[in-house]
Amino acid sequence: MVASEFVSELHQRYGIEFHDLSLLDEAFTHSSYVNEHKELGLKDNERLEFLGDAVLELTVSDYLYRKFPDKPEGDLTRIRAAAVQTAAFSAFSKEAHFDRYIKLGKGEEKAGARQRLTLLEDLFEAFNGALYLDQGREANIKFAKQIIFPKIDAGEFSADQDHKTALQETLQQNGDVAIVYHLLDEKGPAHERQFHVDVEVEGRVLGTGFGKNKKAAEQAAAKAALARLKKWDLEWSHHGIKAFDH
Repeated sequence: MVASEFVSELHQRYGIEFHDLSLLDEAFTHSSYVNEHKELGLKDNERLEFLGDAVLELTVSDYLYRKFPDKPEGDLTRIRAAAVQTAAFSAFSKEAHFDRYIKLGKGEEKAGARQRLTLLEDLFEAFNGALYLDQGREANIKFAKQIIFPKIDAGEFSADQDHKTALQETLQQNGDVAIVYHLLDEKGPAHERQFHVDVEVEGRVLGTGFGKNKKAAEQAAAKAALARLKKWDLEWSHHGIKAFDH
Protein backbone atom coordinates (compact mmCIF):
# COMPACT_ATOMS: atom_id res chain seq x y z
CA MET A 1 0.00 0.00 0.00
CA VAL A 2 0.94 3.64 -0.38
CA ALA A 3 3.26 4.98 2.33
CA SER A 4 1.55 6.03 5.56
CA GLU A 5 3.59 9.24 5.64
CA PHE A 6 2.07 10.22 2.29
CA VAL A 7 -1.46 9.59 3.60
CA SER A 8 -0.60 11.82 6.53
CA GLU A 9 0.93 14.49 4.29
CA LEU A 10 -2.16 14.60 2.07
CA HIS A 11 -4.31 15.21 5.12
CA GLN A 12 -2.03 17.83 6.66
CA ARG A 13 -1.32 19.82 3.48
CA TYR A 14 -4.58 19.50 1.56
CA GLY A 15 -7.19 18.13 3.97
CA ILE A 16 -7.60 15.01 1.83
CA GLU A 17 -8.45 11.67 3.42
CA PHE A 18 -9.12 8.76 1.08
CA HIS A 19 -11.94 6.41 2.05
CA ASP A 20 -10.61 3.70 -0.27
CA LEU A 21 -6.83 3.60 0.04
CA SER A 22 -6.62 1.00 -2.72
CA LEU A 23 -7.52 3.76 -5.21
CA LEU A 24 -4.69 5.92 -3.93
CA ASP A 25 -2.34 2.96 -4.12
CA GLU A 26 -3.39 2.26 -7.71
CA ALA A 27 -2.85 5.90 -8.67
CA PHE A 28 0.77 5.67 -7.51
CA THR A 29 1.56 2.32 -9.15
CA HIS A 30 3.42 2.62 -12.44
CA SER A 31 3.05 -0.06 -15.11
CA SER A 32 6.75 -0.91 -14.79
CA TYR A 33 6.22 -1.85 -11.13
CA VAL A 34 3.22 -4.01 -12.03
CA ASN A 35 5.24 -5.80 -14.72
CA GLU A 36 8.01 -6.60 -12.26
CA HIS A 37 5.57 -7.86 -9.61
CA LYS A 38 3.00 -9.81 -11.61
CA GLU A 39 2.57 -12.27 -8.77
CA LEU A 40 0.91 -9.51 -6.70
CA GLY A 41 -1.92 -8.97 -9.18
CA LEU A 42 -1.61 -5.19 -9.01
CA LYS A 43 -3.29 -2.59 -11.21
CA ASP A 44 -1.29 0.24 -12.78
CA ASN A 45 -2.47 3.83 -12.85
CA GLU A 46 -3.19 4.19 -16.59
CA ARG A 47 -6.99 3.90 -16.34
CA LEU A 48 -7.04 6.43 -13.51
CA GLU A 49 -4.82 8.69 -15.60
CA PHE A 50 -7.39 8.53 -18.41
CA LEU A 51 -10.20 9.49 -16.04
CA GLY A 52 -8.20 12.17 -14.22
CA ASP A 53 -7.31 13.86 -17.49
CA ALA A 54 -11.00 14.39 -18.23
CA VAL A 55 -11.83 15.45 -14.66
CA LEU A 56 -9.05 18.06 -14.65
CA GLU A 57 -10.01 19.46 -18.04
CA LEU A 58 -13.61 19.90 -16.89
CA THR A 59 -12.54 21.34 -13.53
CA VAL A 60 -10.25 23.92 -15.12
CA SER A 61 -12.74 24.71 -17.91
CA ASP A 62 -15.56 25.30 -15.43
CA TYR A 63 -13.36 27.57 -13.32
CA LEU A 64 -12.22 29.63 -16.31
CA TYR A 65 -15.76 29.96 -17.66
CA ARG A 66 -16.98 31.36 -14.36
CA LYS A 67 -13.94 33.50 -13.53
CA PHE A 68 -13.65 35.23 -16.91
CA PRO A 69 -17.23 35.95 -18.09
CA ASP A 70 -16.04 38.45 -20.70
CA LYS A 71 -13.21 36.48 -22.28
CA PRO A 72 -13.87 34.93 -25.72
CA GLU A 73 -13.66 31.20 -26.30
CA GLY A 74 -10.24 31.49 -27.91
CA ASP A 75 -8.68 33.11 -24.85
CA LEU A 76 -10.27 30.58 -22.51
CA THR A 77 -8.95 27.74 -24.66
CA ARG A 78 -5.40 29.14 -24.60
CA ILE A 79 -5.42 29.62 -20.82
CA ARG A 80 -6.74 26.10 -20.31
CA ALA A 81 -4.14 24.66 -22.68
CA ALA A 82 -1.38 26.32 -20.67
CA ALA A 83 -2.80 25.15 -17.34
CA VAL A 84 -3.18 21.50 -18.34
CA GLN A 85 0.05 21.01 -20.28
CA THR A 86 2.93 18.72 -19.31
CA ALA A 87 5.03 21.46 -17.69
CA ALA A 88 2.15 22.57 -15.46
CA PHE A 89 0.93 19.17 -14.32
CA SER A 90 4.44 17.87 -13.69
CA ALA A 91 5.19 20.97 -11.61
CA PHE A 92 1.98 20.42 -9.61
CA SER A 93 3.06 16.82 -8.97
CA LYS A 94 6.40 17.93 -7.58
CA GLU A 95 4.80 20.69 -5.51
CA ALA A 96 2.54 18.07 -3.91
CA HIS A 97 5.52 15.69 -3.45
CA PHE A 98 3.86 13.04 -5.62
CA ASP A 99 7.23 12.23 -7.19
CA ARG A 100 8.43 10.85 -3.85
CA TYR A 101 5.77 8.17 -3.64
CA ILE A 102 5.27 6.72 -7.14
CA LYS A 103 6.14 3.00 -7.24
CA LEU A 104 8.43 2.25 -10.18
CA GLY A 105 10.08 -0.85 -11.56
CA LYS A 106 13.82 -1.10 -11.01
CA GLY A 107 14.61 -0.39 -14.65
CA GLU A 108 12.55 2.77 -14.76
CA GLU A 109 13.97 3.89 -11.44
CA LYS A 110 17.51 3.54 -12.76
CA ALA A 111 16.54 5.39 -15.92
CA GLY A 112 15.50 8.41 -13.85
CA ALA A 113 11.78 8.05 -14.56
CA ARG A 114 10.90 9.56 -11.17
CA GLN A 115 11.88 12.96 -12.59
CA ARG A 116 10.40 12.40 -16.07
CA LEU A 117 7.97 15.22 -16.77
CA THR A 118 5.47 13.12 -18.69
CA LEU A 119 5.41 10.53 -15.89
CA LEU A 120 4.76 13.26 -13.33
CA GLU A 121 2.01 14.65 -15.53
CA ASP A 122 0.39 11.21 -15.76
CA LEU A 123 0.72 10.81 -12.00
CA PHE A 124 -1.08 14.08 -11.33
CA GLU A 125 -3.90 12.98 -13.62
CA ALA A 126 -4.09 9.52 -12.00
CA PHE A 127 -4.29 11.04 -8.52
CA ASN A 128 -7.18 13.23 -9.58
CA GLY A 129 -8.91 10.27 -11.19
CA ALA A 130 -8.61 8.35 -7.92
CA LEU A 131 -9.80 11.36 -5.91
CA TYR A 132 -12.86 11.70 -8.16
CA LEU A 133 -13.82 8.04 -7.74
CA ASP A 134 -13.28 8.20 -4.00
CA GLN A 135 -15.06 11.46 -3.18
CA GLY A 136 -16.60 13.03 -6.28
CA ARG A 137 -15.70 16.15 -8.27
CA GLU A 138 -16.13 18.54 -5.34
CA ALA A 139 -12.97 17.01 -3.88
CA ASN A 140 -11.13 17.71 -7.14
CA ILE A 141 -12.34 21.29 -7.07
CA LYS A 142 -11.21 21.70 -3.45
CA PHE A 143 -7.76 20.34 -4.37
CA ALA A 144 -7.56 22.56 -7.46
CA LYS A 145 -8.39 25.59 -5.30
CA GLN A 146 -5.18 24.91 -3.42
CA ILE A 147 -2.79 23.97 -6.20
CA ILE A 148 -4.13 25.11 -9.62
CA PHE A 149 -6.54 28.02 -9.30
CA PRO A 150 -4.16 30.32 -7.37
CA LYS A 151 -1.71 30.11 -10.26
CA ILE A 152 -4.44 30.94 -12.75
CA ASP A 153 -5.42 33.91 -10.56
CA ALA A 154 -1.77 35.02 -10.48
CA GLY A 155 -1.67 35.10 -14.29
CA GLU A 156 0.77 32.23 -14.70
CA PHE A 157 -1.41 30.79 -17.46
CA SER A 158 -2.39 33.83 -19.47
CA ALA A 159 -4.25 33.83 -22.78
CA ASP A 160 -1.01 34.60 -24.60
CA GLN A 161 0.60 31.35 -23.52
CA ASP A 162 1.22 30.37 -27.11
CA HIS A 163 4.94 30.56 -26.41
CA LYS A 164 6.03 29.87 -29.99
CA THR A 165 4.06 32.84 -31.28
CA ALA A 166 5.25 35.00 -28.40
CA LEU A 167 8.87 34.07 -29.12
CA GLN A 168 8.47 34.78 -32.81
CA GLU A 169 6.89 38.17 -32.15
CA THR A 170 9.61 39.05 -29.64
CA LEU A 171 12.48 38.14 -31.94
CA GLN A 172 11.04 39.49 -35.18
CA GLN A 173 10.21 42.98 -34.00
CA ASN A 174 12.88 44.40 -36.30
CA GLY A 175 12.63 41.99 -39.18
CA ASP A 176 12.52 38.32 -40.09
CA VAL A 177 14.63 35.95 -38.04
CA ALA A 178 15.18 32.24 -38.58
CA ILE A 179 13.72 30.25 -35.66
CA VAL A 180 14.28 26.50 -35.92
CA TYR A 181 13.03 23.72 -33.64
CA HIS A 182 15.00 20.46 -33.48
CA LEU A 183 13.76 17.14 -32.13
CA LEU A 184 16.67 15.99 -29.96
CA ASP A 185 15.24 12.83 -28.47
CA GLU A 186 12.12 10.71 -28.28
CA LYS A 187 11.89 7.94 -25.72
CA GLY A 188 9.61 5.95 -23.47
CA PRO A 189 6.84 3.42 -24.21
CA ALA A 190 4.05 4.28 -26.65
CA HIS A 191 1.63 5.39 -23.93
CA GLU A 192 4.27 7.50 -22.20
CA ARG A 193 6.44 9.04 -24.90
CA GLN A 194 8.65 11.96 -23.98
CA PHE A 195 9.90 14.35 -26.64
CA HIS A 196 12.93 16.60 -26.15
CA VAL A 197 13.20 19.65 -28.39
CA ASP A 198 15.44 22.70 -28.62
CA VAL A 199 14.85 26.03 -30.33
CA GLU A 200 17.67 27.63 -32.27
CA VAL A 201 17.80 31.26 -33.34
CA GLU A 202 20.47 32.49 -35.71
CA GLY A 203 22.51 29.35 -34.97
CA ARG A 204 22.25 29.76 -31.21
CA VAL A 205 20.24 27.45 -28.96
CA LEU A 206 18.05 29.59 -26.72
CA GLY A 207 15.94 26.96 -24.99
CA THR A 208 15.04 23.31 -24.63
CA GLY A 209 11.83 21.64 -23.53
CA PHE A 210 10.05 18.34 -22.93
CA GLY A 211 6.50 17.25 -23.72
CA LYS A 212 4.16 14.36 -24.39
CA ASN A 213 4.30 15.20 -28.08
CA LYS A 214 6.48 17.28 -30.36
CA LYS A 215 4.13 20.25 -30.30
CA ALA A 216 4.08 20.40 -26.51
CA ALA A 217 7.87 20.07 -26.36
CA GLU A 218 8.27 22.94 -28.84
CA GLN A 219 6.02 25.13 -26.68
CA ALA A 220 8.12 24.26 -23.63
CA ALA A 221 11.33 25.10 -25.51
CA ALA A 222 9.88 28.42 -26.65
CA LYS A 223 8.84 29.20 -23.07
CA ALA A 224 12.38 28.47 -21.87
CA ALA A 225 13.80 30.70 -24.60
CA LEU A 226 11.50 33.56 -23.60
CA ALA A 227 12.58 33.19 -19.98
CA ARG A 228 16.21 33.26 -21.05
CA LEU A 229 15.71 36.37 -23.15
CA LYS A 230 14.09 38.10 -20.21
CA LYS A 231 16.77 36.98 -17.77
CA TRP A 232 19.60 38.11 -19.99
CA ASP A 233 17.89 41.39 -20.80
CA LEU A 234 18.73 40.72 -24.44
CA GLU A 235 18.82 43.41 -27.04
CA TRP A 236 17.49 42.33 -30.41
CA SER A 237 18.68 44.09 -33.54
CA HIS A 238 18.93 43.44 -37.23
CA HIS A 239 22.35 41.97 -36.58
CA GLY A 240 21.11 39.25 -34.24
CA ILE A 241 21.16 38.68 -30.51
CA LYS A 242 23.46 40.71 -28.36
CA ALA A 243 23.59 39.65 -24.74
CA PHE A 244 25.03 41.80 -22.08
CA ASP A 245 25.44 41.35 -18.35
CA HIS A 246 24.65 43.92 -15.72
